[in-house]
Amino acid sequence: MKILFRRSLVFGIGFLLLAITACRKKEFDAYYGRPDWLAQPIYQQLEARKNFTHLLATIDKAGYKDILGKAGYWTFFAPDDAAFENYFKANGLSGDDAIDTAHARRIVTYELVYNAYRKEQLVDHQTSSGPDTNQAFKRKTAYYDWVYAENGRLLIAANRNGAYAANDNNNKNIPYFINDFLAQNGLSASDYSYFYPGTTFSGFNVADAKVLEADIPAENGIIHTIDKVITPLDNLERYLASNPNYSEFRSLLEKLVTYQSNADITHRNMVLTGNADSVFVKVYSGALAFSPNNENYLLSGTDAQKSGWTICVPTNDVLIPYEKKILEHYHTFEAAPPSVLISLLNAHMWQTAMWPNKISHTTNSQQEVPTFTQGNIVDRKVLSNGFFYGINTVQDANVFRTIYARAFLDPDYSLMTRALDADLKYSIINPSINYTMFMMPDKLLRAAGYDWSSERNDWSYLAPGSSIQYGSGAMDRVYRMLQTSILTTNKGEMDDLSGEGIIEAWNGEYIKYKNYTVWASGNADAGTVLHVNRVDHAANGQAFYADGLLTFTENTIGYHLEKLATNDPDGFSSFFQYLKNSTLWTAATKDIVGTVPGTFYTIFVPVNSAITQAVKDGVLPGNPITGIPNFTPTTDADKDKVVNFINFHILNRNTVVPDAKKEGAFETLMKTSDGDLSFIFISSPVPNAMELRDSYNDVAYLDYTRSNNLSARTVIHAITHYLRGK
Repeated sequence: MKILFRRSLVFGIGFLLLAITACRKKEFDAYYGRPDWLAQPIYQQLEARKNFTHLLATIDKAGYKDILGKAGYWTFFAPDDAAFENYFKANGLSGDDAIDTAHARRIVTYELVYNAYRKEQLVDHQTSSGPDTNQAFKRKTAYYDWVYAENGRLLIAANRNGAYAANDNNNKNIPYFINDFLAQNGLSASDYSYFYPGTTFSGFNVADAKVLEADIPAENGIIHTIDKVITPLDNLERYLASNPNYSEFRSLLEKLVTYQSNADITHRNMVLTGNADSVFVKVYSGALAFSPNNENYLLSGTDAQKSGWTICVPTNDVLIPYEKKILEHYHTFEAAPPSVLISLLNAHMWQTAMWPNKISHTTNSQQEVPTFTQGNIVDRKVLSNGFFYGINTVQDANVFRTIYARAFLDPDYSLMTRALDADLKYSIINPSINYTMFMMPDKLLRAAGYDWSSERNDWSYLAPGSSIQYGSGAMDRVYRMLQTSILTTNKGEMDDLSGEGIIEAWNGEYIKYKNYTVWASGNADAGTVLHVNRVDHAANGQAFYADGLLTFTENTIGYHLEKLATNDPDGFSSFFQYLKNSTLWTAATKDIVGTVPGTFYTIFVPVNSAITQAVKDGVLPGNPITGIPNFTPTTDADKDKVVNFINFHILNRNTVVPDAKKEGAFETLMKTSDGDLSFIFISSPVPNAMELRDSYNDVAYLDYTRSNNLSARTVIHAITHYLRGK
């Protein structure tokens, strides 16, 4: 009885516990169980719809049944049975059995996007700060290329520009085109149709497929059904390699490739395939605008959702002659500076998606607009990492079509090119501004004492009878000559050198020309001129080849005034005598007190007859009856008259010549008794004429035959009347 009682007690307790457990499980399932209203996972949804039998077979073969039937959070672009049947027919496949495991995996993983997105969400660029509305047209897929063989090597593509980052599989992107994105970005159905002329834009297309039904919810994501099987798109590199019409451009890109052995990828590939051969990362030079095998974008994050690379590739028949043209002097890219090849390639590369209707004004990696039109495009493709355009012309880079090219592409001008690159390159490659440039050959620069020291990585200058000078002093001298050799000539000012004239150079100094000869201030000191032997025309001006360099004076303004007074006493001697005997004169250096070396000035020298009149009018010391000057006054008042007179005839920080380009009020060196500035009013309505007015409205004109004398960043003119400052 005791035994029976005990057994009954145990049974009762067990029954009670079972009842309690069953009750609790019911409550647990009610709270945590799968609700009846929750949609089935992607795989089961496709099964239930009955028209995805081929896709389901492909999923099974790819090994993704479990993934799509249970967990995850996906967007799946799902081709229906009709899409697969068209795919079989187009590719000569007998049916599902003709698709092997690798093929099946390519299809499934490329149509599978990480994270679930409804149609309205696909157009939003996902950022760390939230979605950027209507800015996206791509998403990263689950598909990525692996190791491949090329030219006897096992390779894997770089996943960064100029580099490779571990733990990034370089996943491909899939493009889609939705009305909201197009409208937000100034695009239209014609932009889509340009790439996919055989497909009608429906408002929601994935590559060249139409979306038949959008936003089908599933437990583990969103399904969008499509009418075409989409296989992984080539990236820019692979498409380029597949088309022999672009083999020349590809061969140029290959010159900038390095192969980096990667032990980790080699090991992983051996585990997967059994092949123990070394795997190399194929890395394009970081000097390129981008790596055409990089599936990521600039930031290697989500920014690939909203943009991508663009490459415009000339066909072989136009590229090869163009190469010969730019390599006229170097003959090969190997002999030319590396920047020649890099400039050629980067001119054809855009770090943004260049949409068809924006081609004319979308700038490339060198910030230049296309030199070709949509009519030159013979091939266009949307690829996994960007847009591809095949063109029947060459993108003519500014460095090749402007005056800069005359030095850049000629080894005889390597020193000039080095100076241009550091100083003026990005100004003179502007095709919308016209320039005249005097060429500075290496042999003439070296003969003048200038060179580049590769050991010191610096400029050098050897003056006659002196020791060699390095650094900023030498550099400044080279740049000054360079800037004097480049002139803005938008009105064709130097198209005809048969006449005579004066013109402002880049650095504000002036050069003169007469009867096909040219000179600057240093040449004038030496009594020499340059003879122009040849003229080459470029897209934005002309290059003059001459028998010398445009040099600058080593002498002071006072030196040149003294020389003018000696050579032309009727024009300059009286003014100079007042200057020489005034407190403004420094005899040892022939400097003028108040002027600063390196500053620009204009000096208006009244001719002797005008000085005589100034004496008669009591403006300068001397005999007011005869007008004979007193060059050595003794009273402070007379000394002040001289100083004020001279200072009022010197424009401060400005050089003005009779070229009809500068007019207005110009500050002089003279200060009023109250310490205020004083001004001369200048009008130059036509070239070779100039009118000057002072504060008393007195007028003076240039004595043209005596004017335009070049000095140290200064021009010295003779005038017919004196000027007075208050």
